[in-house]
Amino acid sequence: MALTFYTNPQSRGRIARWMLEEVGAPYETVVLDYATTMKGDDYRAINPMGKVPAIVHDGRVVTEGAAICAYLADAFPQAGLAPPTDDRADYYRWMFFAAGPFEHAAIDRARKIEVTPEQSRMVGYGTLDTAIDALAGFLDEREYIAAGRFTAADVYVGSHLLWGSQFGWLPQRPAFDAYMARLRERPAYVRGGEIDDALMAGQ
Repeated sequence: MALTFYTNPQSRGRIARWMLEEVGAPYETVVLDYATTMKGDDYRAINPMGKVPAIVHDGRVVTEGAAICAYLADAFPQAGLAPPTDDRADYYRWMFFAAGPFEHAAIDRARKIEVTPEQSRMVGYGTLDTAIDALAGFLDEREYIAAGRFTAADVYVGSHLLWGSQFGWLPQRPAFDAYMARLRERPAYVRGGEIDDALMAGQ
């Protein structure tokens, strides 16, 4: 089955790249430019938002990083990146925590948006500190997000932590440091980063 990956190496597409490398299935990469091809009619027919990443797998379109990770884990079960269906509570909980309140809090911090106590009741994450403490407290007690082993949830949650560490907004926590060290040793993470870094150098 054909698998095409639409991305830009300076984007959240790096999350999907890592996941694709973990899956190990052959795929074609289409690199898009922010100002032109990403906003062109051909790509908007795939993702009307004009955003990356996106994949097209045997004619089926999937956008959004968390959805791509979850989809690929199910589409390629031989990679072992999804827990059994009766052991997915933590897998879904924390993957979508990262996609929702955690990313929202991080983007607000990057944009220097300060949430007042009154507004904290409105926003899904409450405060960034609350979101950070929730995830750190969970990781204090385990090596990976779900099922006692590496899964697609670690690709997605881990990408947010690695990104936050790289850009300086993530507070230091021993649980985060140990978790990220494990993730940086993944051959697929290293391989995906090298591919995207080479694409950046060639742009």
